[in-house]
Amino acid sequence: MGLNDEIRDLANAEGAEFFGVSNLAPARAAIVDQGGSDLGQFTHAISLGIGLLHSIVDQLSVHPDAQVAELYKYYCYDLINDCLNKIGNRVASLLQGKSYHALSVPAAYTADAKRLCGIFSSKMAAHLAGLGWIGKSCLLVTPEVGPRVRWATVLTNAPLTETGKAMEQRCGDCRACVEVCPAQAFTGRSFDEKEAREARFRAEDCNSHLQKMKELLGLSVCGLCLKVCPHGVKASRN
Repeated sequence: MGLNDEIRDLANAEGAEFFGVSNLAPARAAIVDQGGSDLGQFTHAISLGIGLLHSIVDQLSVHPDAQVAELYKYYCYDLINDCLNKIGNRVASLLQGKSYHALSVPAAYTADAKRLCGIFSSKMAAHLAGLGWIGKSCLLVTPEVGPRVRWATVLTNAPLTETGKAMEQRCGDCRACVEVCPAQAFTGRSFDEKEAREARFRAEDCNSHLQKMKELLGLSVCGLCLKVCPHGVKASRN
């Protein structure tokens, strides 16, 4: 059994529903800019994803409900993030046991509160692995369930093969996520790897709305851009 297969089997056995491997060379400059030179030394990323429950996502509304918000935060953030982090740790331990360097990047970890980003973009890694494309909401949109997936990443220097190929975007003229955003945080521009995220997403506006939700509901949740994506809606109805 090859190393890729061994990692995939472990991840799947632990509960990962999405799995991919990417070569990080094309994104080296962006990785260093966001997370520093230490992260730039890793050559590959292993993407791990778990889908969200449609029954909860579909209840999200422009007029927020406290009970729905609590369910969404617990089942679609806290519980899944915890599962992903455990899977990432198991994968990293497997690689370390084979004398490779490995770093498990936690799911939904925010290192920069102003920019609403972590030390590494798991969405970018999943995109490079061919698991989906970056939508106008800056979320990773999968063909299977749209953006209704949480992601974690394991960075490594292991010589992994069978790396994926970045997927072309399939949003077309759709602006559902842009138009539903209460904070009007999205500019509507399609993803361009040569542009900074700020060209598509005003993080300060999103953060301001989340703070309002915290004052109103006691929870910093929204999720409307994730809910309305037609790819996720289609999956929910099937």
